[in-house]
Amino acid sequence: MIDLTEDQRVAVLTRAVYISLFSWRRALDSDPVDDDELQGWWGDTFPSVSGDQIGSRLWLLRRRTLTADTVRDAITYAQEALAWLVDDEHATAVDIRAERRGNDQLRMRVRIDLVDGDPLSLDIEDIWRVINAV
Repeated sequence: MIDLTEDQRVAVLTRAVYISLFSWRRALDSDPVDDDELQGWWGDTFPSVSGDQIGSRLWLLRRRTLTADTVRDAITYAQEALAWLVDDEHATAVDIRAERRGNDQLRMRVRIDLVDGDPLSLDIEDIWRVINAV
């Protein structure tokens, strides 16, 4: 095991959170998609833990209008993507808050109560622009 300083550990977890949110998780068969591409990382085909997947389904929101339902789904997808932090005992809780700003901006706040250390808080000012950049 590698010994990390607290600052290094927070930096690694912060990077892992961004990877988890902005990598494309494979769509569920029940998810509406534009074509037959369900996306996802090929490595998820052979997980070391059954059902384990990397990324989020936030990409599914890219063609939707920014409504209250879209905000709710963004929160659900972010919670799903970050559940591994609790499952793998890095955190005791993950709290996702999102708010719509106007017709084309979605702000997301992520708070992670780390098992050892202070809570990690991330403010993503315009997650909607990131999702729709593709």
